[in-house]
Amino acid sequence: MPDTHALLPPYRELLNKVDTWFRRCSLAAGEQIACQRGCSACCRGLFDITLLDAFLIKDGFDRLPQKVRERPLELARHRLEIIRCRWPDFAAPYLLNGYPEEEWDEVMPEDDETPCSLLGDDGTCLIYDSRPMTCRLHGIPMVDNSGETLFDEWCSMNFAGCDPLQMEALRAPFNDIFTRELRLFRKFTTRLLGQPFNELDTLIPAALLLDFDHFILPEPLWNPSCS
Repeated sequence: MPDTHALLPPYRELLNKVDTWFRRCSLAAGEQIACQRGCSACCRGLFDITLLDAFLIKDGFDRLPQKVRERPLELARHRLEIIRCRWPDFAAPYLLNGYPEEEWDEVMPEDDETPCSLLGDDGTCLIYDSRPMTCRLHGIPMVDNSGETLFDEWCSMNFAGCDPLQMEALRAPFNDIFTRELRLFRKFTTRLLGQPFNELDTLIPAALLLDFDHFILPEPLWNPSCS
């Protein structure tokens, strides 16, 4: 297997920048931000993650004791069985990109309140230090230092009675962060698959079951339009 693990340290470094931004926002906004470690109010339903995030999750998950991994694996397999009711051929490597994006919302409805497979009995994330970027960004709107709004929504538990889009203290160099993320993703897919891709997406339950040592991309996705 190509040395894909060598890309985890620089990716974790990039994620640390996101974490630093979130901590800075919490200090600046004080009680206006309820999000913190241990809160799982938003850890519900399904959402797409990058294949690099899936690799990060799997790395963290595989470090857990075998006994701890049993329940999340059971929940993950159950979630994938439900998805196969809509997509009967949904199988490893569990990539969403082979399906029309208009069908993604049917598989990942916004009103799905099913807890994440990786929540422990006490409601804490079992792989908190290896959680994907989207989990680290969630809860606060994303406004680049330039003033460009990249995401204008936030957790309903945050910013009661104020508009965070107007709070300059919450801004960060998001365009640079996402550019660096894409570069790492292209390096990762090159090492894993032999060619760079800009986008390959999956789900957290699928990440727990992926075998990156024997990862084979489905033939329909070997398409120049995907890279």
